[in-house]
Amino acid sequence: QVDRYLYHMRLSDDVLLDVMARFQAEMVKGLGRDTNPTATVKMLPSFVRSLPDGSEKGDFLAVDLGGSQFRAHQVKVFDDGKQSSQLESKFYPTPKEVIQGNGAELFDYVADCLLDFMETKNLKHKKLPLGFTFSFPCKQAKLEEGVLLAWTKHFKVRGVQDTDVVSSLRKALHKHKASFDIDVDVLALVNDTVGTMMTCGYDDQRCEVGLIIGTGTNACYMEEMRHIDLVEGDEGRMCINTEWGAFGDDGALDDLRTEFDRELDLGSLNPGKQLFEKMISSLYLGELVRLILLKMTKEGLLFNGKASTALLTKGKIEMKHVSAMEKYKEGLSNTKEILTELNLLPSEEDCIAVQHVCTIVSFRSANLCAAALAAILTRLRENKKLLRMRTTVGIDGGLYKTHPQYAKRLHKVVRRLVPNCDVRFLLSVSGSGKGAAMVTAVAYRLAAQRKQIDATLAPFLLSLETLREVKNKMRTELEYGLKRETQASATVKMLPTYVCGTPDGTEKGKFLALDLGGTNFRVLLVKIRSGRRRSVQMYNKIFAIPLEIMQGTGEELFDHIVQCIADFLEYMGIKGARLPLGFTFSFPCRQASIDKGTLVGWTKGFKATDCEGEDVVDMLREAIRRRNEFDLDIVAVVNDTVGTMMTCGYEDPNCEIGLIAGTGSNVCYMEDMKNIEIVEGNEGKMCINTEWGAFGDNGCIDNIRTKYDKEVDEGSLNPGKQRYEKMTSGMYLGEIVRQILIDLTKQGLLFRGQISESLRKRGIFETKFLSQIESDRLALLQVRRILQQLGLDSTCEDSIIVKEVCGAVSKRAAQLCGAGLAAVVEKKRENQGVEHLQITVGVDGTLYKLHPHFSRVLQETVKKLAPQCDVTFMLSEDGSGKGAALITAVAKRLHNVGQK
Repeated sequence: QVDRYLYHMRLSDDVLLDVMARFQAEMVKGLGRDTNPTATVKMLPSFVRSLPDGSEKGDFLAVDLGGSQFRAHQVKVFDDGKQSSQLESKFYPTPKEVIQGNGAELFDYVADCLLDFMETKNLKHKKLPLGFTFSFPCKQAKLEEGVLLAWTKHFKVRGVQDTDVVSSLRKALHKHKASFDIDVDVLALVNDTVGTMMTCGYDDQRCEVGLIIGTGTNACYMEEMRHIDLVEGDEGRMCINTEWGAFGDDGALDDLRTEFDRELDLGSLNPGKQLFEKMISSLYLGELVRLILLKMTKEGLLFNGKASTALLTKGKIEMKHVSAMEKYKEGLSNTKEILTELNLLPSEEDCIAVQHVCTIVSFRSANLCAAALAAILTRLRENKKLLRMRTTVGIDGGLYKTHPQYAKRLHKVVRRLVPNCDVRFLLSVSGSGKGAAMVTAVAYRLAAQRKQIDATLAPFLLSLETLREVKNKMRTELEYGLKRETQASATVKMLPTYVCGTPDGTEKGKFLALDLGGTNFRVLLVKIRSGRRRSVQMYNKIFAIPLEIMQGTGEELFDHIVQCIADFLEYMGIKGARLPLGFTFSFPCRQASIDKGTLVGWTKGFKATDCEGEDVVDMLREAIRRRNEFDLDIVAVVNDTVGTMMTCGYEDPNCEIGLIAGTGSNVCYMEDMKNIEIVEGNEGKMCINTEWGAFGDNGCIDNIRTKYDKEVDEGSLNPGKQRYEKMTSGMYLGEIVRQILIDLTKQGLLFRGQISESLRKRGIFETKFLSQIESDRLALLQVRRILQQLGLDSTCEDSIIVKEVCGAVSKRAAQLCGAGLAAVVEKKRENQGVEHLQITVGVDGTLYKLHPHFSRVLQETVKKLAPQCDVTFMLSEDGSGKGAALITAVAKRLHNVGQK
């Protein structure tokens, strides 16, 4: 009979999965900026961004307002490696006149109790941080601020709604400050649900969900910031207080609510509100049982149809009665005793029926609670993109703790609804109070860490003034390199390239190009057509250069190059033709003519012997002769930067500057012959390869070099050389990041203070990782994956810090590069004697092309430092290959003109 009577309260798994889906939809609504105002599940951001990591320490106070008693706590957290803490508490009554009086009285009462507590614990003269557990829905804009949205749980204090409860508490404490000599700093406002999660999170770092099932019910969990529209920023995670008690206030659960739920709601203090809570929490379950028993009695199904006055009186059956009646081990004795106390005369059948009613009501509560919790767990798992997830739920609340069957039922249903989540349920021992102290302890730790991280990264923040200084110093060095008397001692070598013209569109023919400048070597065949059908066609093949050849003898290196050319000519079937060849050689060369280049010094990890001081064109000719298979007409030796400028110059005649921002860093530009003192002649222009990577080798930018730059320099193949390049180029940025990460780890700010083996390896942190980590599209999850590939087991917080470090290093690189480029464009403007210069810069290099922010920051810096120059940036399509062929073509054209 009872089963038939309460048929609608028995929920199948299909119904529960449906409730789960409905709650998931409500969560999404609550998180969205546009949908939040109308959402019933408010999904309030708590501004708690981090769980305890075990390194918290210190003395903290906590006050806890929200239940039938007010509590004050002192929490000592020990950094002893055992994660131990000690809690001392004192309970104070919450008199009716206080919880239904006015705001000033309430907060004065809280301050009085806290003062009493501090006196008994002898804490009056200490300055202590305080966490405030306030178990009512609040809208927070930061951790230490919360505007009360509405009172719940029998509280009705006037003048508090829509005001910040933290400032009210601070005001009340301030009144006491002078007279009683207490100094308390309110650092965090916490909801009891969040407090529960934090308390359990201290004991189990997997805990990322908090659940309360008692007089009220609520859940919180750690959500990805990128999904929280209501808070700026998308880095990391934040605890969301769901306030799920209001689920269904918009009618979403109407099909599941019974006539008894409706009757109970109408008789409550807040009709139409907190409908989910009214189906679940212990505050209402006793009343629900009473209404069912009353109706069954009236219909003659119980107690011979005779209802006692007690059964007719609201609130007479409480949760404690329901729990007691469900103690099956004690048979029917509890049930009989309770019903007799209510002046009913129960038969044995009545007792069995009443016990069954209690079971169905409390089982429905556990079922609904499990469905909503399963929705949260599924969301967490999907956020982490895991097929299977292990996690811990921290739980508190009288219903869960005292009801004989509730916990077991809840666990069972949750595991059935989310079989792919391995859930541990952890009971919170000293719940909301200790939790507020833990939030405060974490906030304290994060503030201290923030200070240390800021101090570490401060030297990477360059002011506009500093950048202007760098620009001016670069300008001075450029001038030194051009002047005859200072050229020998100049760090920025300003090498003449003997490239005296840019393409004019009449170039045509077949050309070979070689490209040596990194770990790969390329051979290309380039076909250039002129006239109306102007085009460039390219065929190329890439060959690797093994490390033992990069660092072997010069003869071995050039023999390897010629071997690769032979393979390519064979492959293309053009071994017999004597084609003109342009050789892109991306290392500093001193040129005496366009086809003579003496290597000044190796860079970028090359170390082949017997090359420095030698003419690389002669070395290539020698190697071709040794092989004796084919002959080539080597017309030009070219730097990749010049090739980049020429490629863009073919498309845009205004392009007179080439920039490489990749593995290395360099710039070239067309300089007036009259300014190049080391080359005869004053007419026309010549391209100057600045080799600016060596800027600063004379110590002129030591003021901006950090200890990390010095460590990277000392560990490099060429200590003391190419200092500017080591601060701006892709080859070194990852290494700078690695040095900073080691330092932060030593300070205990990263990776739990453990330096992994892989982090000790030089070069492990490639610059491509910087580009990936800093990509806006990348969730922290992917950052963590990259770090895991590097053998770095990182938390969410670690990932945020690593991303910040990468950002600081690459931003400085782009700004320094921009400052150098500003010096060059300003020089061009003055050369032309114009007020305003319009010029195009041809750019190549992976750092510029692939890094998500480098190009933007570089362009912004040039704009700020050279405001009278209108600079267009043009991406070079294959500067080093196509560019070498174009230079060869231009050289051939100019040579033919000269002959004529």
